[in-house]
Amino acid sequence: MDLTLTTPLPIFDGHNDALLRLFNSTAADPVAGFLAGGEDGHIDLPKARAGHLAGGLFAVFCPSPEKIDFGALRAAGAEVPMPPPLPMDAARQSAVRMISLLFQLERASAGQFAVCRSAADIRSAMGRGAMAAVLHIEGVECIDPELDFLEVLYAAGLRSLGPVWSRNNAFGYGVPFRFPGSPDIGPGLTEAGKRLVAACNRLGVLIDLSHLNERGFWDVAELSSAPLVATHSNAHALCPTPRNLTDDQLRAIRDSNGMVGLNFATGFLRPDGQMNPETDIELMVRHLDHLIEIAGDTHVGIGSDFDGAMIPSTIGSAADLPVLVEALERHGYDRPLLERIASSNWLSLLERTIG
Repeated sequence: MDLTLTTPLPIFDGHNDALLRLFNSTAADPVAGFLAGGEDGHIDLPKARAGHLAGGLFAVFCPSPEKIDFGALRAAGAEVPMPPPLPMDAARQSAVRMISLLFQLERASAGQFAVCRSAADIRSAMGRGAMAAVLHIEGVECIDPELDFLEVLYAAGLRSLGPVWSRNNAFGYGVPFRFPGSPDIGPGLTEAGKRLVAACNRLGVLIDLSHLNERGFWDVAELSSAPLVATHSNAHALCPTPRNLTDDQLRAIRDSNGMVGLNFATGFLRPDGQMNPETDIELMVRHLDHLIEIAGDTHVGIGSDFDGAMIPSTIGSAADLPVLVEALERHGYDRPLLERIASSNWLSLLERTIG
């Protein structure tokens, strides 16, 4: 019997960039478009319902004014030059706009979309059929080194952040978009970054390590009292890009009772590192196998990177998430394991981090 068809699995996703897509939209009312659905983007409310996407971490990523040429990664051995650090005022302006969009979605949704501040909030929203959204910031250029704005953001609902995107900032050093390459690149956290870790532990804010370099990863491992989390990263052993995690990092995540979310970006799945939509879904299965083998099956979930990456064409949007579930079933994953990967591992992790 095909369990995925008779009893769909609700999925909680560790990372999406839907807010950035709405921020960049030229539509007259992007909020209404998200709620009503349409052709554009990986995630909107109808696509989420079709694919049983019940919630996730909604990222605020402040773009650089300079264009980033990710097309360079179509060639092996290429590196994408990173833009200079983003000024705090510019980052704050775009961050506030995206956070506003998140709350506009909640207000306009008539209860179908809920901003959640705790694991209990997430469970409640999922239980009543609302999409559960957790506010996440990816690269904290909008936060001052004194961390005053962190307190404001926390009061507004921030419960998860990544100290850096791949672009370096006042808090630490990111990994470049390079293939092949090691994440062991340069220094880690700055003094401001170390203060940020302590403040996140105090407040109960998840610290996402996905774009942080290896030295920064180990700095967080040494300083943080919370589980280690990489919301959207894959296995470096299978795809040697600096954005992926080494087996030592995966073991550290396991030992901290942490979490890693499978990234759907083809450049982090393929052994050749290429951004190519003609990527076999079997590569996603192989990465999950490896993540589970090293980190353990209670520490692995989904971190799609929807609306922020080139994903396999077989999963064109959130509506196609059952395609992955069915592939995992065919591979031999049983129902309890599928439930852990789909949502229960993330919910347990969030109980241990944001409360």
